[in-house]
Amino acid sequence: MKPMRLLCLLLCSGALACAGDLSTAKTVYVLSMARGMDQYLANRLTNDHLLQVVTDPKKADVFLTDHLGEGFESQLDAIFPPPQPETAKTDAKDAKDAKDAKDAKPDDSANSNSMFAPPMNKLANPATTSSFGRSKGTIFLVDAKSREILWSVYEPSKSSTGKDLDHTATVIVSRLKKDLAKK
Repeated sequence: MKPMRLLCLLLCSGALACAGDLSTAKTVYVLSMARGMDQYLANRLTNDHLLQVVTDPKKADVFLTDHLGEGFESQLDAIFPPPQPETAKTDAKDAKDAKDAKDAKPDDSANSNSMFAPPMNKLANPATTSSFGRSKGTIFLVDAKSREILWSVYEPSKSSTGKDLDHTATVIVSRLKKDLAKK
């Protein structure tokens, strides 16, 4: 029984070692936030030399965001497209070839009555509303590779004036700095 416990302990510690670590964050991409908070946070992070703010999301170790859920996930998927298996690539090519062949032959019923034709500009997967929508003061630091939340803070701004947003950004960056020092 002891070897099994030891194996379990080793596996669990290995999983924790692979988990995102706040101290590994060196570069940050600040996603667009409500009321322009992203601009104030980028300014404070830069002035305090806490993390290197990058303008290319592919160069970021972490992302700073005020929302989670499907919208956030789709943004990350656009930045870092998930790898497609070989069968999915060939299936996608076959589907494209079939669509091209169908487009080559005009469909008289769709052309004769455009009211019943399928929509031309239909979104493939529209973003749906989530309980993790835009927050009112919660900021998340998310690991770019593992997509784990490394840090979060709840600090609502008193108003949307520049002075209050700058003060809130200062408080947020100060708390992040303090938490980074602990690690």
